[in-house]
Amino acid sequence: MIAKISSGKDTAGLIRYLFDTKKAKDHTDPHLVASWDGFAPDPGRTDDFTATKRLLVADLDLRVKQSRRLGRAPERHVWHCSLRAATTDRHLSDEEWANIARRVVAATGIAPQDDPDGCRWVAVRHAPDHIHIAATKVRGDLRPARHWNDYLTADRELATIEKEYGLLQVVRGDRTAARRSTRAEQEKAHRQGRDKSARERLRTIVRTAVAASTSTEEFIRLLSRTEGVLVEAVYFPSGDVRGYKVASEDNLTASKEPIWYSGSTLAPDLSLPRIRARLEATDPQPTNQPSKRSPRSPNPWHQATAATERIPHHLTGHDDGASQAHLAAFGEALDVLPLLAPAPIRAQLREAASAFERATRSRIQAEHHHARALRSATRAMLREPAPSDGTALAMLLDAAILVTIAATRWHQLRHHDQQVTAAQQTLLHLQAAYDQAATAPLTALIRRRPPQPTADRHVHHIRRAVPEHSEHVLADPSIAALTAALAEAETFGRDPERLLRQATDQRALDDARSPARTLAWRIQRLSQRPAPSGRARAAQAHSAVRPNGAPSAPAHETTTVSPQQPPAHRR
Repeated sequence: MIAKISSGKDTAGLIRYLFDTKKAKDHTDPHLVASWDGFAPDPGRTDDFTATKRLLVADLDLRVKQSRRLGRAPERHVWHCSLRAATTDRHLSDEEWANIARRVVAATGIAPQDDPDGCRWVAVRHAPDHIHIAATKVRGDLRPARHWNDYLTADRELATIEKEYGLLQVVRGDRTAARRSTRAEQEKAHRQGRDKSARERLRTIVRTAVAASTSTEEFIRLLSRTEGVLVEAVYFPSGDVRGYKVASEDNLTASKEPIWYSGSTLAPDLSLPRIRARLEATDPQPTNQPSKRSPRSPNPWHQATAATERIPHHLTGHDDGASQAHLAAFGEALDVLPLLAPAPIRAQLREAASAFERATRSRIQAEHHHARALRSATRAMLREPAPSDGTALAMLLDAAILVTIAATRWHQLRHHDQQVTAAQQTLLHLQAAYDQAATAPLTALIRRRPPQPTADRHVHHIRRAVPEHSEHVLADPSIAALTAALAEAETFGRDPERLLRQATDQRALDDARSPARTLAWRIQRLSQRPAPSGRARAAQAHSAVRPNGAPSAPAHETTTVSPQQPPAHRR
């Protein structure tokens, strides 16, 4: 059930609208279902509509007029609240709507329960699925109504009502969602033949510019270079950016003036202070990038994939601020992927980025320095296109799918309903994009599968290295891709079992649709790293032994404690 609350100056005008059956086609049989004392005159149940309506308005405005003589009446004295049930809900009776209206006016402070000085109000039903509550905001003691945060208090009461009445339980937010486009903005976009309003298009453009920038100056510069976007920046005397606003060249007022949006009106995290906090947690990128990367220098796509793969592990920790930062950085990675992906999957990636935008924010404040690795790798990806074979993109999308599943679970545990829905929608788009992106590189990898004796040997390696996942992996139809990746890694001088342990160490695998494919991508990425020198291998062997000589436990055998379940006390 949804509540919409507004204020006005004209009691008579509101009552006239609520009982109108001529202009409003959906108004059928308008009548009162409840009132402040149960005896208010009902224009919908009388032969003299005009006279009764006048009486009702006079009764509602009585205290307003008394208060006005004392100079206390609020300028906008009318309180209007509409309550609408979902289209799938059953039709409530007049008695049920009356009870709901009484609970809402009590919860919001308009007419607290058992308060004889509560405001005067009426509830009008003129359609099967909703009612309107009209009230005047002057109490019986001629003081203004105490209805602060009325939308939130009404929403909390409606959540309880939905459960008690067996109605659809609406997904509720935490006031961190981006502002929705108005009906006027949506209709204007429709007239222009666009599927999104100017507000939504600008929000996407600004988010992409943030994801591609390492400083506020670069952010403003990228926005200024974007075709069709107008930018105005405000500067401090020192020359530092103080604020900004953006407009679309084709979104003008009747007087041909641009319609400007500040960052905070596009989304809560697009205000300049929020953007600056994210950019300060980003390593600067080299301006003179060489044309060819050194064979031993890190591949930014592999770095981004490795950082993405670690996010599910971070989300199981106890630091919610760090977890929120990783989700925000992951959202930035999704924002830039449409710029780097091949044309056939760009639409799906744009939809994924747009959907996950809601999952990047909550009431938990992000500590952005925790996600420096992914954020910096994302910027580096923009300076080095993905290899043409599509393998790097498929690897990253495979990891992104597991992050989205983990993000859904993380938000569910914290009752972030809107964020859960957003992550679930993101997952559908990412899976569709991955299925397209992975087809060609997987096919090429399977063609390079080794002879059967070699494949059987690698099956033995899988059983030994990852016994907890081996049956699931070996039953996967993509096992040929994994054995091919292990065979190629072995030709590079890598130990297949060591790579398998590395690939499963602290990485989510249970959620993978195809664990064999996920391991194949990880094996390929790990095997492409420069081989460790003899001294490095000796150091690794030394670090695997504790100071007292006892071997340390493998990382995958380390016990972790769920943040929702306290550790058991030792006896």
